[in-house]
Amino acid sequence: MNSNLYGLVAEFNNPDDLLRAARAVREAGYRKVEAYTPFPVHGLSEALEIHDWRMPWLIFLGGVTGCVFGFLMQWYTAVIDYPWNIGGKPYNSWPQFIPITYECTILFAGLTAFFATIFLNGLPRPHHPIFNAPRFERATSDLFFLCIEADDGMFDREGTEEFLRGLGAQLVSEVEK
Repeated sequence: MNSNLYGLVAEFNNPDDLLRAARAVREAGYRKVEAYTPFPVHGLSEALEIHDWRMPWLIFLGGVTGCVFGFLMQWYTAVIDYPWNIGGKPYNSWPQFIPITYECTILFAGLTAFFATIFLNGLPRPHHPIFNAPRFERATSDLFFLCIEADDGMFDREGTEEFLRGLGAQLVSEVEK
């Protein structure tokens, strides 16, 4: 196998053909597959079975961290660092802590979402091997692409190319790293 090969990319003219091909590729057992389209295609992520459960959990943990941080920051300030008796209220009057605790929860969850998106997407990445595919610049205007990566367990250069051509691909080409 060519060690410099990133994968094979198939070109389709319309989203329906791409969607059918994506379903067939997943049913055939390929797992390292990516689709590139000029606009969102309804059902494509389900067809490719793309679901990353890390992001919701990271955002949840970021929100919980913000909640705990906001409450403890106010508690420490009101009870330990600068206790100030106002009208006989207890120092640890938790209802007054709710707005800041809520805002810290939202702030930490939002910042976690922002940085996790950048990290999990591998950004910044100024160049990706798929940019070497012929006619790939048309992925932003009118063509649809489906790429099967060479490090997929089922990848076989000739067999995968033949399979993609059988799905109705207009053009199947190699993508170099």
